[in-house]
Amino acid sequence: MKISIIGAGYVGLVTGTCFSELGHEVVVVDINEEKVKAINSKKCPIYEPGLEEMLVRNVDSKRLRATTDIKDVVMNTDVTYIAVGTPMKEDRSIDLRYIEKASEDIGNVLKEKAGYHLVVVKSTVVPGTTENIVGATISKISGKKLGTEFGIAMNPEFLREGSAVEDFMKPDRIVIGANDEKARSILEEIYKKIDAPKLYVNIKTAEMIKYASNTFLATKISFINEIGNICKLLGINVFDVVKGMTLDHRISPYFLRAGIGFGGSCFPKDTNAIIALAKKLGYVPRLLDAVVEINETQPLRAVELLKKHISLKGKNIGVLGLAFKPNTDDVRETRAYPIIRALNEEGAVVYAYDPKAMDAFKKAYPDVKVIFCKSAEEVLKNAEAIIIATEWDEFEKLSYRNKIVVDGRYVKAAKETAKIYEGVCW
Repeated sequence: MKISIIGAGYVGLVTGTCFSELGHEVVVVDINEEKVKAINSKKCPIYEPGLEEMLVRNVDSKRLRATTDIKDVVMNTDVTYIAVGTPMKEDRSIDLRYIEKASEDIGNVLKEKAGYHLVVVKSTVVPGTTENIVGATISKISGKKLGTEFGIAMNPEFLREGSAVEDFMKPDRIVIGANDEKARSILEEIYKKIDAPKLYVNIKTAEMIKYASNTFLATKISFINEIGNICKLLGINVFDVVKGMTLDHRISPYFLRAGIGFGGSCFPKDTNAIIALAKKLGYVPRLLDAVVEINETQPLRAVELLKKHISLKGKNIGVLGLAFKPNTDDVRETRAYPIIRALNEEGAVVYAYDPKAMDAFKKAYPDVKVIFCKSAEEVLKNAEAIIIATEWDEFEKLSYRNKIVVDGRYVKAAKETAKIYEGVCW
């Protein structure tokens, strides 16, 4: 199958590279010329374990390339995936401007194209977007009839940063949202080499499955953090509580890891988007409001705990970890940011290190003052106290002797070696 993908960001690049690995001919389109040059030069513009090797292999085999020319690729492919960003607006609702622009661009190309073309939304969008914005826009601009001259579908992604390649190639499930048989059969053909449960639903249902999945996982994290906060006040180890809970076959252990909360490109944005949609529909989602509120206050507990042991004004404080999770360089909504901002406000001098995310953090958060170190050991050498914000494996190999440590991610080496150790909620 000849596939084009609009958007060479995290989702688009992983999707395109994995599709090419399955034997499809893939062209990724992006307006960023530097990113396009990097892909065609076999340099992966994002850090994701296993992705660069796969990208090199498929660029070499000529199954994968990148371009800035959307007209060329839509004209010469059978299926176009939309994998552009859907960021959060200031009012926390979803920003669909890139979805709208991609739909307009596709519509303009399809004016001139003969034959059927399928457009698949891979971006996370609120229910109704694929039909009411993507389908309606393409139909209006191209003058073509939806369902006969072109088709639309929704195929949500469930990729975890740090294990995205494996998640794509060996997924728990593939959700295909299509309102007609032709669109459904094309997607079935695209995924025929992947052995996984395939769920066929209508388009709105597919859109909602993505939101329901992400907000449920976010809810589990905020839930266990709230339980952990109570446990800490009682002198109980929340991880022992979790162990006891998950012996019940009804309770999955996944995402019940207490700490300083969730970040990244999905959970905060998607939870806020569905809250905004619900309120627009006249419904107040009280549980989801609480999930967000807990997540916003949780990282600040690390700073408050540190203040119990040391006056922060003028003191050197280390922060280990800047990515929102290990094995990625993604700093979107990282919990390290509110921690560093609070340390700045307290007058502390912040030393920080992350194995992969320091450049991204510098670009994303220029408003905070940070001294970036070349190693975790350099942070330990300069800092009087440490806050652990990301659980990179290398942090388990350190000695925290003579240090005050507030641990946001349950790094056992810190618990065993620190002079004074505080878990955020254990």
